[in-house]
Amino acid sequence: MSLRRRLGYRAWHNFTQLHVRAYRASGGRIGRKWKKAPVALVDHVGRKTGKHRTSPLIYLSDGDDVVIVASFGGAKRDPVWWPNLKATPRTTVQVGSRKWPVVARQATPDEKQRLWPQLVAIYPPYEDYQRRTERDIPVVLLEPA
Repeated sequence: MSLRRRLGYRAWHNFTQLHVRAYRASGGRIGRKWKKAPVALVDHVGRKTGKHRTSPLIYLSDGDDVVIVASFGGAKRDPVWWPNLKATPRTTVQVGSRKWPVVARQATPDEKQRLWPQLVAIYPPYEDYQRRTERDIPVVLLEPA
């Protein structure tokens, strides 16, 4: 990886960690939106390291479920949090000041077909991300445990 990419990754990582800290400390009053889209904090365990991590992710409420997208900006590979959740699907999600246990699973093709237009409506870049990559971007449901 080039120095430029490493520095960009490090800056993004630092930004997301500040986002998580501000969100948690304020009970979601700070950091609850990203470009007008709602943001949840999703906990996950590193499948290689065993370390507990938190990712701030745009979400859609669908009944009792929280729906997230493993877009990684249209990259060729999945974001790190998605393989982590596949390895350890029992986790927690925080929306605002409320935090609760959930189980992660990938949406079925029918569920994705129903949810995708709603996800694009709250965050239009998802459509560009899907066009940019050959992989089928996973839609992930976080269901109450």
